Amino acid sequence: METFLQLIVLFFNQYIFGFAMVVMFSYLLIIVFSALEMRSYLRKNSNTDYNNILVSEFAPSVSIIAPAYNEAPNIVDNVRSLLSLHYNNYEVIVVNDGSSDATLAEMTSAFDLKKQNYAINSRIKTEEIRGVYRSNNPGLERLIVVDKVNGGKADALNAGINISHNSLILCIDADCIIEPDAILKLVKPFMDEPIKVIAAGGVIRIANTCEVKHGRLVKVHMPNDLLSRFQVLEYLRGFLLGRMAWSRINGLLIVSGAMGLFDKDIVIKCGGYSTKTVGEDMELVLRMRKYMHKHKTPYKVVYTPDPLCWTEAPSSLKILGRQRNRWSRGCLESLIMHRDLFFNPKYGTLGLISYPYWLLVEWMGPVIEFIGLIVFGLLIYLGLVNWTYTLILLVMVYSFVLAISTLTILYEELSFRQYTSGKDLVKLLLLSFIEPFIYHPLILYWEMKGNFDFLTGKKAWGKMNRNGFR
Repeated sequence: METFLQLIVLFFNQYIFGFAMVVMFSYLLIIVFSALEMRSYLRKNSNTDYNNILVSEFAPSVSIIAPAYNEAPNIVDNVRSLLSLHYNNYEVIVVNDGSSDATLAEMTSAFDLKKQNYAINSRIKTEEIRGVYRSNNPGLERLIVVDKVNGGKADALNAGINISHNSLILCIDADCIIEPDAILKLVKPFMDEPIKVIAAGGVIRIANTCEVKHGRLVKVHMPNDLLSRFQVLEYLRGFLLGRMAWSRINGLLIVSGAMGLFDKDIVIKCGGYSTKTVGEDMELVLRMRKYMHKHKTPYKVVYTPDPLCWTEAPSSLKILGRQRNRWSRGCLESLIMHRDLFFNPKYGTLGLISYPYWLLVEWMGPVIEFIGLIVFGLLIYLGLVNWTYTLILLVMVYSFVLAISTLTILYEELSFRQYTSGKDLVKLLLLSFIEPFIYHPLILYWEMKGNFDFLTGKKAWGKMNRNGFR
């Protein structure tokens, strides 16, 4: 029996060490590719005059689609913000997805909306549309408000796609704050890339505690509460490192649901957003990429590192847990739905690199870590732990994680410097030291709970309460 347990310990140690080496090596590659892509982007866009795009007759037309469910506290300011973006040819479609609060009433009063007879080309099946509203104010002719039976975010986006008139669709969350030049920067790849761009995403930043006036972010502040600060560091790491690197090799699997620009024709040919998953943003990108491979058409999914969108992050453990639970379920649902990609050479980078990485590192990593903690606890109980080996491994992993976070903060300072206060930088650096002990265990727990809920068939989004911007 003792020999058997020793064999288990040996296998466990070697397996965990090997997996840790693979993950670390992949992160090193991500750091290198991210640095190369950031350098290329900054150099290529340093002298760009976006006014040329603003007045160009060749600039693509854009339809902004913003699903809204119980967004009454912020909806008017957010719609005003969307109506004042720096772009020439665009429309704003707000889809009231069966809100139970005063979302529709607030918009009706603020924008003098009237219900109209409106022909709808239902290319994608959705829940019933109860009415389409336009403003009596000639200055608000680009605004369209759709009222429909509740069907979820994906269904609301599909309804907006059916209503839209333009060639590109910008799908956003109604509670987000979009930078005035966001469309200009997002459409640029569609105009100057040598191959067809089917989707583009931008950086999402945390707006908690920032100063917002009339739907515009006027001053950036580091969040007051610790939980939101952890999310600032997490978002910086995920967007500035992760998505920059995947964009470099054209391997992006996800364009954030908070803000993504898509080729409408390809979206419609792929059937629109899926209502069968809570990870509709990732699943759509996977389906669009498979469609392009099927038709042997060269394409790109690109990422813009400029901070173009600001969102209110959950400031309570309960709401953040629901969000991460949903993200975990959505990721797993998308991976299972498109499991034919796994090491499939027919799909190139998508099948041989991107999908295996997301399956084996992004999804399986937390699962292996959770199992490892259970086995480690059992080994402690049995007195079979090699503490010298364990401490060396823990120090190595902790130092590596700390280095990743420090590099992320350095990338931010060398690029867009949204947090200019020295105090804010010190706060971020201090967070780097304590994040693995406080925030990471919470994320691990919520991810595992999301996997368990997926296995038990849970489909609900979970209520996401918002505090609103100040």
